[in-house]
Amino acid sequence: MRQKLILCDLDGTLLKSDKTISRRSAMALEKCRERGILVGFATSRGKSNIAKYENQIRPDIVICNGGACVFCEGKLIRAATFSLDETRALLKKAYEICSDSAEITLDTLDRIFWNRTRDKSTEYAWDSIFDDFRDFKDPAMKICVQTDDSEKARAIASAVPGCDFLPFSDIPWHKFSAANATKESAIDFLCRHLGISADEITAFGDDHNDIGMLRMCGIGVAMQNAIAEVKEAADALTLSNDEDGVADFVERLMENDC
Repeated sequence: MRQKLILCDLDGTLLKSDKTISRRSAMALEKCRERGILVGFATSRGKSNIAKYENQIRPDIVICNGGACVFCEGKLIRAATFSLDETRALLKKAYEICSDSAEITLDTLDRIFWNRTRDKSTEYAWDSIFDDFRDFKDPAMKICVQTDDSEKARAIASAVPGCDFLPFSDIPWHKFSAANATKESAIDFLCRHLGISADEITAFGDDHNDIGMLRMCGIGVAMQNAIAEVKEAADALTLSNDEDGVADFVERLMENDC
């Protein structure tokens, strides 16, 4: 079946370890677009955190905040957030479970907040706004808490019925989002919006929150650097993110006239 959409996770997938997109990868995705195949991102990053990559690739589709937001041709077509009460309940529980010194980031539709005042990452959240989260006033799309303890994460998630939570494989943090704010739910919505089938999508990923996406799409591709669970869920394996794995697979896909 001819593929109609290429979806790429960013960190550990389309992005190299230095957080750049190679010229080869950019050119491979542009060739897809020339063939009439849509190109998209599917990332846990917030919208404000991917601007430079959008400028380079010009994606037709952006799924961000782990699936909470879906943009099509630059227009927001779906947003799934916690309510303000749910947001506050999760923040309160995070402090209770992980102590007052818990490090937390929070994404709204267009901003990133962080309760850290110094040594902020220039690669991930250079433009984050400080907030101590004691009286936060906006619904969150995604909350991340610095803990690698799955039981603590489960206890935090219990503050909101149906809260979805997943660990990151490369950093000792957990992500918390609404039950309908996953990459799978975003893809399901997108397919109905575009009038295509998930079987017509090729998706690339490397981490826990990519597993459902790779299983759902017609061709799920794991990076060589992916965690074992992602490789087990995938239909195919490509080179690592530092070896232009996305580009290598896409180029071969084009050769086979997908």
